[in-house]
Amino acid sequence: MNSSTSSSKSFESSINPWLVRLVYPLGCRFVLPLFFGRITVTGRENIPTTGPVIVAPTHRSRWDALIVPKAVGRLVSGRDLRFMVTSTEMTGIQGWFIHHLGGFPIDVKRPGLSSLEHSVALLKEEEMLVIFPEGGIFRDNEVHPLKRGVARIALEVESEKPGSQIKILPVGVRYTQPYPSWGTDVTVTIGKPIEVAKYDSKRMKSSSEKLTDDLEDILTELYQEQDPSNSVAIAS
Repeated sequence: MNSSTSSSKSFESSINPWLVRLVYPLGCRFVLPLFFGRITVTGRENIPTTGPVIVAPTHRSRWDALIVPKAVGRLVSGRDLRFMVTSTEMTGIQGWFIHHLGGFPIDVKRPGLSSLEHSVALLKEEEMLVIFPEGGIFRDNEVHPLKRGVARIALEVESEKPGSQIKILPVGVRYTQPYPSWGTDVTVTIGKPIEVAKYDSKRMKSSSEKLTDDLEDILTELYQEQDPSNSVAIAS
């Protein structure tokens, strides 16, 4: 993957190669299978293997930080993931791990330019960036109104780098319990990627609204389609 990118000297994120190679295999192959019951993933054929991608999952638990990489990350696509996470999660030892695993903070209530510029810079370098478009964790199985940040960032990349072929990958994550405990089942449904070039990046307001609405509709459809009893569990 590309080396760490910074939109300013005071704002940067990084991926520590040895830590990624340790944490994700350990988490995906041992921690998750031991803690959860059945983990079902469908739609992996929809994951883009090249080019800039915004992975846009629903957010239901802190476990998503391992569930999403298990579904679309290095062990599946061969690509490391960058994460935009709320600034409150970037503290203490947890914050240290998040930072060195490619995470960087954003204040959801007051999004700073550094976070947004950094996101655009990463995507222009054809990284795969995870942004939770609902803006927080919701413990139910309903898709909540999406923030427009995902659409704005994607359209900004398309504007600054025409022909980048940037895509948004919708991902529905569902747990059988609102607060996952031992034995909880997980269903992850990966939708077909949205091609951002189909939206007019010169009309930022209207296009970002349309793109956000389309993404919300797709996530809602993924939730309606999810039925773990009719799916085949993947090997953990």
